[in-house]
Amino acid sequence: MIKSALRAAALAAAFSAIAFAAQAKNPIVGGAAMYANKNIVENAVNSKDHTTLVAAVKAAGLVSTLEGKGPFTVFAPTNEAFAALPEGTVDMLLKPENKGKLVKILTCHVVAADAMSKTVAKMIKDDGGEHDIKTVGGCVLKAKESMGKITLTDENGGVAHVTIADVKQSNGVIHVVDEVLLPKM
Repeated sequence: MIKSALRAAALAAAFSAIAFAAQAKNPIVGGAAMYANKNIVENAVNSKDHTTLVAAVKAAGLVSTLEGKGPFTVFAPTNEAFAALPEGTVDMLLKPENKGKLVKILTCHVVAADAMSKTVAKMIKDDGGEHDIKTVGGCVLKAKESMGKITLTDENGGVAHVTIADVKQSNGVIHVVDEVLLPKM
């Protein structure tokens, strides 16, 4: 009986370890597991924290790009980040006549590389505390690190903090950010 109880406890511990490893491998973003074998769009549509970003990507016609081979690094603003923009901004950007502006803003959150946080942190250190990141949209973001956290400063001086780093995708990586990064317009 004791042997059976020990085997059951060992089995339960093994299943817990497997569940923990699966969770660690597939981080939770916006209440949904993010799977490394799915692309950026396939994962983002499941995050309840990124519904505005997904709607914007669709309105901008960027779905097929972000489903593509990549690699891409996406600094993904949350719904709260979009809500912090001046009232009416998101609605205005989602209108068809503003597609060009929307594309510019969204592509300023995308880098044509697979840049994990350790890589970014090393570039920041190698560059003396600040590293320029060139985006697909032609923006330059200033990356800095403080107390193990990465921040990105846009061309207008707005600062976004990486709140969840290294969410691996089949075609790159997502870093969740708490601000919308805006290009000079």
